[in-house]
Amino acid sequence: MSKRILVTGAATGFGRGVALGLARNGHEVIAGCQIWPQVWELRQAAKAENLSLQVIKLDVLNSIDRAHALALEIDTLFNNAGIMESGPMVEIPMEVFRSVFETNVFAALELAQGFARTMVGRGAGRIVWTSSVAGLVKVPFDGAYAASKHAVEGICSAMHEELKPYGVEVVTVNPGAYRTGFNDTGMESMDQWWGQGERIVEHWPVRELDKQHDPAEMIAAIIAVIEADHPPYRTVRPAGAEAMVRREQEDAWTRSL
Repeated sequence: MSKRILVTGAATGFGRGVALGLARNGHEVIAGCQIWPQVWELRQAAKAENLSLQVIKLDVLNSIDRAHALALEIDTLFNNAGIMESGPMVEIPMEVFRSVFETNVFAALELAQGFARTMVGRGAGRIVWTSSVAGLVKVPFDGAYAASKHAVEGICSAMHEELKPYGVEVVTVNPGAYRTGFNDTGMESMDQWWGQGERIVEHWPVRELDKQHDPAEMIAAIIAVIEADHPPYRTVRPAGAEAMVRREQEDAWTRSL
């Protein structure tokens, strides 16, 4: 059955892959991109495949863009737009830390709240949040992003229980490290400010970005969650990440300082 789906953060990465994949599957997809050149480029990509894809400008931090988006009638929100800023927690500038929460938490929640109201009114709907494996484990030198995704986990678990009686489903997808460029630029972001003055943390993180996975796996998993009649509450990929998360969460109860 065809669904009407809004995808935020659709210019690149998972958002782009999911928007195009859902359009290929015959769904009515509205793809939100942060800036106008991205809108034009994604429209050209869809045209090249002869796909029906509505592409709009949706900077989730822009109140006018959000209002325009919230006027849409949709069956499913794929709440995917996000940013990553890395660096040691003791040194990361507060304006940088706040910027991560503004995009990943506050703007995403405002969209979810707005669409949830209309979904509750008609007794049906689904909100799929892009969380992260980082929302379930510790991530040194990426604490701002991890903290934002831990916040997303808390929000989603509450919304899931609150909205279930009204026929509205709230679920998460939790990617590990995939080759979308997101992790690469996120890890580089700390280079802009770390070391500008006296350092407190002298050692550098190990950046094992060569071990990332093919994003096609995660894109397919997200599409399956959006299309499923009864998706699981949490979908973690790649396969080994779920076992790692379970081990680390169990270890948190037993490890000593």
